Amino acid sequence: MQQVFEVQGMTCGHCERAVTNAIQGVDANAQVKIDRAANRVEVQSDAQREAISAAIAEEGYKVA
Repeated sequence: MQQVFEVQGMTCGHCERAVTNAIQGVDANAQVKIDRAANRVEVQSDAQREAISAAIAEEGYKVA
């Protein structure tokens, strides 16, 4: 299932890796596509939206 998140605070490649790793910590098979300029994170995963959102927030990013 494709899920889209608005994630604020990503400013560099390290941020993208941190968000990707957080999501893959919830679902190791998740496919993640990040558009940092648009604050957009697309996730292809069967994991619950709340679990993915919480994992991103734990890394210090604001999820809208």
